[in-house]
Amino acid sequence: MMQLIKNATIVNEGRIFIGSVLIDGERIKAVFEENQAIEIKESYTEIDARGMLLIPGIIDDQVHFREPGLTHKGDIYSESRAAVAGGITSYFEMPNTKPQATTIELLEDKYSIASEKSFANYSFLMGVTNDNIDVLKSVNPRNVAGLKMFMGSSTGNMLVDNQNTLNRVFSEVPLLIVTHCEDEATIQANIQYYKSLLGEEIPVKYHPLIRNAEACYRSSSFAVELATKYNSRLHVFHLSTEKEMSLFTNDKPLKDKRITSEVCVHHLWFNDTDYERYGNRIKWNPAIKAESDRQALIEAVKNNKIDVIATDHAPHLLSEKEGSCLKAASGGPLVQHSLSAMLQLVKQGVFSIEKVIEKMCHAPADLFRIEKRGYIRPGYYADLVLVDTNKLWTVTPENILYKCGWSPFEGTTFDTEVQKTWVNGNLVYDDGKFNENVRGQRLLFEI
Repeated sequence: MMQLIKNATIVNEGRIFIGSVLIDGERIKAVFEENQAIEIKESYTEIDARGMLLIPGIIDDQVHFREPGLTHKGDIYSESRAAVAGGITSYFEMPNTKPQATTIELLEDKYSIASEKSFANYSFLMGVTNDNIDVLKSVNPRNVAGLKMFMGSSTGNMLVDNQNTLNRVFSEVPLLIVTHCEDEATIQANIQYYKSLLGEEIPVKYHPLIRNAEACYRSSSFAVELATKYNSRLHVFHLSTEKEMSLFTNDKPLKDKRITSEVCVHHLWFNDTDYERYGNRIKWNPAIKAESDRQALIEAVKNNKIDVIATDHAPHLLSEKEGSCLKAASGGPLVQHSLSAMLQLVKQGVFSIEKVIEKMCHAPADLFRIEKRGYIRPGYYADLVLVDTNKLWTVTPENILYKCGWSPFEGTTFDTEVQKTWVNGNLVYDDGKFNENVRGQRLLFEI
């Protein structure tokens, strides 16, 4: 049966207008503006969305859902469930699970798990190592979003530091190369320096001084240099510094860029003064840095030097987040709260709502060339989110859906809340209730 989402405030492709969206099966059949007559001959159900915001489903290009191998702190079922409650309808999951997804077989194992467990649509990035170049060249670009490379620093043993490997990946592999850029030599030198001053128990406030702007810039500038030399497609994850903004351009449309970038919600929300209040709960790699860095990132989103806003959702148990700067795990959960946080910044006047939807919905679809997603258009998959923009709610342990059971936003009161989420035309999340019969689809990519 068809569904008509009626009289919503639609934000799509730089416009805000009152309208209705007709869903037929898994696709959008029609979009009606306020004064257009709606004639539907078939039977349909109607959803009154008056006063609500209707947006395309969020596409999160960087998550760690921890399956397989690390499921004590998150899994595809639990984290995708939290994601759809937060308005995320598609995600790209990273390869540094156990075992790491560095072969076609291991990568396909993750797709198989997701087909059974994921509430949202999914893709999994192939991991790059110093010795799997032949595997990378065999990846089908229609079926996989891209390659994930840790340049300079890595959790685990996925650091790619062999110059010959780097040259071959950038010159021979046609897929989009996605990088985590921090320079390990700089980080290690900083660790030794602060150990000499403070001993082994270094407080977390020193984290942005150890993983500093220079560590980020040295690595990201090297990646940009390689991509420029070989005309590769490069996407740099989780930028965190003002200095790195000089590496990226806004002189051409996104579809024409070969080198692109992403910023994460936590780098737009927090700054280094927040370590005193939140401690290790806001310890990420790259580190949250100074307010001047945060403001530079905000400006770069506005002027399109930064192309995508994502989460780097990376749950850990609170017990794993304990200890000194050098001991506590880096990363935190975000998918349930990222849209509400960004809409809060809209209400604070930091961003326009059109810009947020561009960077969280349209741009990921365009950058990764995802087939028929990221927009409210006839013929596109009906990945849609209905948001109440006048709903006060506070993040508490009782309403957190992450398997790890905590959030860096605990105690924060938002005044926007996701009410309904459709994935491929299926109402998967409805005002706190989940449709357990719905599963997402494998994302496909235009080549």
